[in-house]
Amino acid sequence: MSRIEIQHETTYRYAGSVSLGPHRMMLRPRETRDLRLVRFDLDVSPDARIDWSTDVAGNTVAKATFEEASDTLAIKAHMFVDLTAPVWPVFPISADAASYPFVYLNDAMTDLGPLAAPQYQDDAGRLSDWVEGFVMQRPTDTLSLLKDAANGVTAQVAYQSRETEGTQGPLETLDRGWGTCRDFAVLFAEAARTLGFGARIVSGYLSNPNADLTGSAGDGSTHAWVEVFVPGAGWIPFDPTNQSVGAANLIPVAVARRIEQVAPVTGSFHGATDAQMSMDVAVSVKHIADTGRTDI
Repeated sequence: MSRIEIQHETTYRYAGSVSLGPHRMMLRPRETRDLRLVRFDLDVSPDARIDWSTDVAGNTVAKATFEEASDTLAIKAHMFVDLTAPVWPVFPISADAASYPFVYLNDAMTDLGPLAAPQYQDDAGRLSDWVEGFVMQRPTDTLSLLKDAANGVTAQVAYQSRETEGTQGPLETLDRGWGTCRDFAVLFAEAARTLGFGARIVSGYLSNPNADLTGSAGDGSTHAWVEVFVPGAGWIPFDPTNQSVGAANLIPVAVARRIEQVAPVTGSFHGATDAQMSMDVAVSVKHIADTGRTDI
């Protein structure tokens, strides 16, 4: 078991005092069979009323409401998690889903809904043609197909960090030949959906104690990957940025149909359009130790 300490700070600075609108924060990790949240602290300045809720995807959401104007907004999340995911996971895929193509049960397909439907226009069938290139034959092994498609993203698209907000569409990423982890996740999720799989985008953190993984800068950073629903195994994590399967280095915070739905912090302010001078984000992900202890 790995004990991991994470600090995530977002600071907005304005030219003068502005009236802060409500801010929505998705910073609390999702607990899974492989991840236990030991402690989570959230500090917001200036003082705000914090209301907690759970969204339709089961993500924990904090909403901050402010009463006073300020020239600075600082949001600090500090947490400890225990990660127990195996490095070489075994997925108990159902016999009727072990080979592709397969058909989801009616209830599963109804619940997956738009998660199993492409989200971007592909009128010319370019993305469909691209992902079909990974289907060697029909039937074919389901897990191998998904691994090949995820690895195909990395093989054809170079990783390049980008500080600007926003995410490229899947065809834009293929055309440019480069992208961030967000772009990789969007491309792979759309490829999986084009093949008929249910897929969702995941945002969170990358644990990189050996400093040998792509997508982790300095002390740490946020990260994006994909989970694909396969009967029997459930939601299987795929990190196309690092050509990995499973949750061994992944700390999920939020899942959603679209990447825009899992932004860590969103909000508004009332003031001049050029009032915001800067937005700084600092993330630290530290591997404390392999431990069996439950305290911190």
